[in-house]
Amino acid sequence: MIWWIVLAVFLYFACAFLIVAEIFVPSGGLISITALVCLVAGLMIFFKLEGVPRWVGIVTALVEIPIVLVIAYKLFPLTPFGRSVTLAPPQPREGEGVPDSEKLKVLMGKEGKVISPLRPVGMAEFDGYRVECVAEDGYVSKDSTVKVIKVAGSQVTVRLVEEN
Repeated sequence: MIWWIVLAVFLYFACAFLIVAEIFVPSGGLISITALVCLVAGLMIFFKLEGVPRWVGIVTALVEIPIVLVIAYKLFPLTPFGRSVTLAPPQPREGEGVPDSEKLKVLMGKEGKVISPLRPVGMAEFDGYRVECVAEDGYVSKDSTVKVIKVAGSQVTVRLVEEN
């Protein structure tokens, strides 16, 4: 009887290992099916037992497999092999992505030219610095002069300057 319990626990660990392996090995779901077969076989062994071993085996399946998976996914990226096969998050460089709101605050009150029409969002250039802007009132055509009236976070609001 003890060998059946050992086999069932081994099948649980094999199931957890195969689920982790499915992430890294493209198998078209074959590894996932094998993992499911291991889980079902382990549960069947425990269901054939009587009394306490049956419930211990079922609870073991409910506890062991999620714990193994969480440990694998949390610890794997920290290992040398895990670091070599996982991508590092992109490092933002200066001037990329969302402009720094501190840099945008210096634009307050400045005038610039519209590069692309503001419908109501578009691009404008202030002292050689291109910024995505929001027009205060509707549409502003290209090459118009605008003035920054509000900076809130990364949103720059501009107003059309009336030219005399």
